[in-house]
Amino acid sequence: MFKPVPANASFPKLEEEVLKFWAERKIYEQSLARRAGAPRFVFYEGPPTANGMPHPGHCLTRAIKDLFPRYRTMRGYLCERKAGWDTHGLPVEVEVCKELGIHAKEEIEAYGIEPFIHKCQESVWRYMKEWERLTERIGFWIRLDEAYVTYHQSYVESVWWSLKNLFDRGLLYQGHKIVWWWAQGGTALSKGEVDQGRREVADPSVYVQFPLLDDAGKKTDTSLLVWTTTPWTLPSNQFAAVRRDLEYATVEDAETGQKMVMAAALVETIAGKVKRELKVLSTCKGSDLVGRRYLPPFDYYYKDVLEYGEYLSWDVQKFDSEEAEGKAFRELRETWEQELRDGGACDWLRWWRVHDASFVTTDSGSGIVHLAPAFGEADYALLSEIIDEVSSSGIVCLGPGLICPVAPNGNFRPPVVDYQGRWVKDCDKDITRRLRDEGKLYHQEQYIHDYPFCWRADEDPLIQYPRKSWFIKTTQFKEAMLANNEQINWLPEHIKHGRFGNFLESNVDWALSRERYWGTPLPIWVCDKTGEKEAIGSYQELLDKNGVTGTEVWDVAKKAKPSLPEDLKVHKPYIDAVTYDSPFAAGAKMRRVTEVIDCWYDSGAMPFAQWGYPHQNADKFHEQFPADFISEALDQTRGWFYSQLAISTMLFSGVGFQPAQKKETGDRRQETESTPYPHPFKNCIVLGLMLGEDGQKMSKQKRNYREPGEIFDKFGADALRWYFFANQPPWTGIRYK
Repeated sequence: MFKPVPANASFPKLEEEVLKFWAERKIYEQSLARRAGAPRFVFYEGPPTANGMPHPGHCLTRAIKDLFPRYRTMRGYLCERKAGWDTHGLPVEVEVCKELGIHAKEEIEAYGIEPFIHKCQESVWRYMKEWERLTERIGFWIRLDEAYVTYHQSYVESVWWSLKNLFDRGLLYQGHKIVWWWAQGGTALSKGEVDQGRREVADPSVYVQFPLLDDAGKKTDTSLLVWTTTPWTLPSNQFAAVRRDLEYATVEDAETGQKMVMAAALVETIAGKVKRELKVLSTCKGSDLVGRRYLPPFDYYYKDVLEYGEYLSWDVQKFDSEEAEGKAFRELRETWEQELRDGGACDWLRWWRVHDASFVTTDSGSGIVHLAPAFGEADYALLSEIIDEVSSSGIVCLGPGLICPVAPNGNFRPPVVDYQGRWVKDCDKDITRRLRDEGKLYHQEQYIHDYPFCWRADEDPLIQYPRKSWFIKTTQFKEAMLANNEQINWLPEHIKHGRFGNFLESNVDWALSRERYWGTPLPIWVCDKTGEKEAIGSYQELLDKNGVTGTEVWDVAKKAKPSLPEDLKVHKPYIDAVTYDSPFAAGAKMRRVTEVIDCWYDSGAMPFAQWGYPHQNADKFHEQFPADFISEALDQTRGWFYSQLAISTMLFSGVGFQPAQKKETGDRRQETESTPYPHPFKNCIVLGLMLGEDGQKMSKQKRNYREPGEIFDKFGADALRWYFFANQPPWTGIRYK
């Protein structure tokens, strides 16, 4: 009646026979067909990044993703499972750069943007095949043949539609901000990306003396003791910050006789560091120090401010003629130069003074903080306040607006000629040594703290840097996102108000643009005469503009290389060539901005972009939104989980909701109702991290793991799946040995 059971069954071989049976009989497809018309259970596939070989950690996510839809199907629900691939961004670019043996942005441009884009697209498909093999071997039922791909034109156009929606509502804007900057890659990173690359490091911590000046501008015998963990920013010093309500002490070093001002609460701590007695001579409030002038540690700008500075509105007075204005400026400049030579006071010089800052604490340092506004967000905010004060008060003021002697590649540039052409963090030791030789360094030590590195090039430290970038006003939706989050069922529960909720609470505007190459092009076109901007929502909308030129660039490329996929025509460099007549000025042309967007926006747009919505499949989107279930690992709280929730909240709920139009009976109708919370997902299982043999998070880049095939070939995929399900809760970290 029954076939005899072999004494030594090969489970891997049995699994391969089952997989073959599923494929030949189309068992998965039959499971869907039998549930036609049944209530839906909606599942979203978080798109894996196709930039390397899958590792055992991906087996965990794919096994969990298979478990719940399979169970719901058995309970009578219709659960369609559409695969997806995240194909854009730094992960892919970094992988291709490794293949080419290059790293810096300049090297990519020397290689050629067009061939580099082709390499990225080819690399993506090579790794997709490996992921498909793993997906099938682990027994994950999902429609690989219908997968959405983020670089496909239909997907890109959906993303364009969403960005046009935000732009037209005033939520997508261009601004100057201090951003976390990947200098080697030449692009800004978002807060979520920055947080992914943080790790504990030891940085130099220096206590530097800034001599105070008296009312006549003469050097006194007392210095501010100023603290910083970034010696490389000292040539860019513009202010010293105290806190108005703190008590400060003027002390004398019993051994050296040096007189210094520091927070009274830190006198004993600093005395312990230098192992010398510090005698308190007097005390005062921080407010008594505000406005005092000092000599900065380097004089690159102080001595040559007129030559190198970016001038503020040096005088807001109105003059009857340009001649009168020029005369007034010359007289002011002569006075300024004479007073600098004489060492006299300059009432209009607002830089190199003590200012009040609420962020100063006595938790560490000296209670007096060095500020270089080009390299710190809080520092820049203080500079902006001072500039606003000067601009609105009618004060005559000369000085550098923003001191930034660092090029976008992270190397020093003039006037900091002593370190010109060198990576800034490599100069810390030399700068510290120079301060010691000049008698300005009081104490030096190591400071242990978290510092961000590029999440895809973990040997490259980030720096804060002033940059003109495109931002999304996510801060405007903070309360809406928190309300949305309240309705989501998180497992484990502490994620809701813990890791994810805290991230929402600390929301900052999304730094969207990337000065890179392989990504969704930012769909903003700018008038080359007026600077007026408009967003484009689809490729056809672009072609429908008046006076379109540049499409022939794609035609030439396609003719030269017929194998190029049509989807590439909406990518750099081809889309950059497309211009059209400006509606803002006669004879002007509209040209696309050069940036691409953060690839996390791509992944977060998948609830609608996977269907090409709103340009197609509107009905499909509505019946598959929101998701009943998603699952990814813990690190996605600041990645895919956040990007989905933020984009969905901005597009499909709350004040200013402007959903797309859809076709109904041949007419176009504007939808008016927003989607009730929660969306875009109702339930989220947050998986623990799979750790490699070294105890660190598994990484495609580090390769700190053995291939999944070892388990499959020896024990079978079911053994691994059962280990995941039965060994511990899925949100517990697992060390793979």
